[in-house]
Amino acid sequence: MAPNIEQREHEEKSHFERCPVNLTLIRVARRAMATTFEIAIPQGTPHAIDAASTALDLIEELEQQLTTYRDDSEVSQLNALAAGGPVVVDRSLIQLLERCATYTLDTAGAFDIAVGALVDVWGVCQRAGRIPTPAELIEGTACSGFRHVALNGNPLAPTVQFRRPGLKLNFGAIGKGYALDRAAELLQRDWGIESALLQGSGSSMFGLGCPPNDLRGWPVSIRHPEADRPTLDVVHLKNQALGTSAATFQFFEFNGKKYGHVLDPRTGRPAVGTQSASCIAGSAAEADAMSTAFFVAGAEWTEEFLRSRTHLGALLLKEGETVCLHFGSVPGR
Repeated sequence: MAPNIEQREHEEKSHFERCPVNLTLIRVARRAMATTFEIAIPQGTPHAIDAASTALDLIEELEQQLTTYRDDSEVSQLNALAAGGPVVVDRSLIQLLERCATYTLDTAGAFDIAVGALVDVWGVCQRAGRIPTPAELIEGTACSGFRHVALNGNPLAPTVQFRRPGLKLNFGAIGKGYALDRAAELLQRDWGIESALLQGSGSSMFGLGCPPNDLRGWPVSIRHPEADRPTLDVVHLKNQALGTSAATFQFFEFNGKKYGHVLDPRTGRPAVGTQSASCIAGSAAEADAMSTAFFVAGAEWTEEFLRSRTHLGALLLKEGETVCLHFGSVPGR
């Protein structure tokens, strides 16, 4: 067995400091999905605290559904049973899985949530990074990939089945963004709120409407992955989301080489070549998924990918570079 290697981690502080708005905000925060979610609503908005608290309740419910850290969650039960036959799942889960299947197909596998086995062999979920043996890597790769997941979207009884024993779903690359989308929908639908900024860990953000004093949208700074470096850019989110993938704050080292926590589903190994990748999209789930794909596939692939997807924007920082590359539609530029 390969030895366990010390893993270095850093959890970023609240990222509302990334939103340079000269405006008084009511901010409500809560821990969920192993990070901090925060919702900021302009002062004077009726029922702001109650609305934000209810939205955070929903995020907690989604964590209970999607987490793999609890054996009784719907996804953990699915991972345990789906290789043995079709498993009936909640309608909202099959809809999320259908979106993930589309993102996997669109990105030629650069984004793929059916990589739980690979996540395990690299020790990502255990936060104890390790170098897998060649046999472990082969086995983890063999039972990974969304092509081995069969979805049946029957509205009366949607089911999921795995074609490979040992396959596991892991929503780490899309879960926070999906939760923000659902929370923003709740704020609008149930509370009539049209202006708010929602964030999960700072790597996933959604700007609902715009702040009263800036019709361009919520200004959000995109940080350099190294904390002491200047901000890469500022974008304005108006009913848009920002997702960022980087290996800077969660990695381990072995024999002087850094291994990040973002895995390339196509190779089974940590992605290389990119320091940071951000995506601007209409939903936080898509922004999260695409930022992961951009980080994995790199700048040249991203540039070509966005030629036919004018609704997306991207900001990438290559390894060893100091200037951020911009592709597609980046609001505020």
